[in-house]
Amino acid sequence: MPELSPVIWPPEPIRTARLVLRRPEARDRAAFVELLASPEVHTYLGGPRAREELERELPAAPEQWPGSFAVELDGEMIGQILLRRAPAEHRPAAAGRADLGYLFLPRAWGLGYAAEACSAALDWFDGVLPGEPVVLATQTANTASMRLAAKLGFTEVERYRAWDADQWLGRRPPSPGGHRDGDGESDSGLR
Repeated sequence: MPELSPVIWPPEPIRTARLVLRRPEARDRAAFVELLASPEVHTYLGGPRAREELERELPAAPEQWPGSFAVELDGEMIGQILLRRAPAEHRPAAAGRADLGYLFLPRAWGLGYAAEACSAALDWFDGVLPGEPVVLATQTANTASMRLAAKLGFTEVERYRAWDADQWLGRRPPSPGGHRDGDGESDSGLR
């Protein structure tokens, strides 16, 4: 999958009121295994991977590529933010666009961490690739993800069927004149 050229990676850690977004490290491996093997996390993502397979195949420092952020709370990884180029498969309207994805451990759900981390990652993206829109896809049945997409400023581009489920594709226009604050609204200054 094409990278987020010409982004210099890794960036300095991104700090929010409660979280740190940083490059994944070897100390995150156990959290990645938990995240990728969780049936709850993968309810709308085609199902979890086998823990034994992950233990065997995951590198010592997983997911080290531009656009992959470990989300840390109090020194522990609780999730991952992904910004990558979308493939054409299943979503032609998204092909080649920057695509936002996120995974959080169930213990971190419902506390606003996903919104906080995604907003920070989108602010970073606006700074390194100004003027570029971002897309997000989710199953229509995933009501929490649909609410988060709206909160982050994504509006519907299309609905389609893939992986035996109804899907939603949203687009977030580039931030005009600056970065966005935590509610997805634009502010005039850089952080």
